[in-house]
Amino acid sequence: MQPSASSLREFGVLLDALRGVAWPARRAVQAGSAGTHKSRLRGLSAEFTEYRPYRQGDDSRRLDWKLLARTDRAYLRITRDRATLGTMIVVDASPSMAFPAATREKWRQACRLALGLAAVAHGSGDAVGIVIAGAARSLRLAARTRRGVIGDIVRVLDAAEPEPRQAPADETSLAGALAALRGTPRIAIVSDFLSGEAPLLKEARTLAASGTELCAVHVVAARELAPEPRTVLATDPEAPDHRRPLTPDAQPQYRAAFDAWRAALAREWRSAGAAYAEVRDDEAAARAVRRIVAPAVAGLHA
Repeated sequence: MQPSASSLREFGVLLDALRGVAWPARRAVQAGSAGTHKSRLRGLSAEFTEYRPYRQGDDSRRLDWKLLARTDRAYLRITRDRATLGTMIVVDASPSMAFPAATREKWRQACRLALGLAAVAHGSGDAVGIVIAGAARSLRLAARTRRGVIGDIVRVLDAAEPEPRQAPADETSLAGALAALRGTPRIAIVSDFLSGEAPLLKEARTLAASGTELCAVHVVAARELAPEPRTVLATDPEAPDHRRPLTPDAQPQYRAAFDAWRAALAREWRSAGAAYAEVRDDEAAARAVRRIVAPAVAGLHA
């Protein structure tokens, strides 16, 4: 299935805006294929770190022969290896992601963010793949480095849409998707986190404890932050039978509760060992991606 022309235009502009953006690992990674991330191992790469005196049994290939010729002393040239970081993007396609119903802007923003993160990881030489979870069926594209993988991800995103699950099957839930990705070096979850929060955080803690680098991207609709100043019938997308009127008088209480929940959610994800970033559905996607992948020293923020 080919992506729609509008999707190609929108995604093309995003990809152009993210050329040259890097997504550095938050900590040194296990050495594997040569890549852009700092490895835990020292080796023979071009990135020099220090000298130390030669000791019997050391690899003679690391000798600095020019220094030996000048000083008549043998020193090893120690360098820092670089490695790749396999990355999976998990996108929530549960019904609440289709808000607002008229535009589905929350879902569209989630797709833009997922593609942007995938493109930035792929541009660094990392294998990248995607999982669509939380809907009636899950879609998965295994992580790969080949040139056409970003086009494959565009096709997966264009074919997916938020829809209700027929049953709360573990394999289609966000927590189930994470469980199936154990051993993946880096995982980004793009969601509104409005369903199944406890099992998801439990699985996130398990992954973080095993060494997986986690990034939680919380997509929030502008209409959720500031509802229309009139009485509206609020419906729970995860349980359509649950409806209640939201009057202008009740909106301050609603906003206070929503703010408190978002603050608690950010604390929970960070305590689980994940980076956390909140993104409004009306924020420029390229700007949001740059903010998400910024090094920790620059702030992985709410």
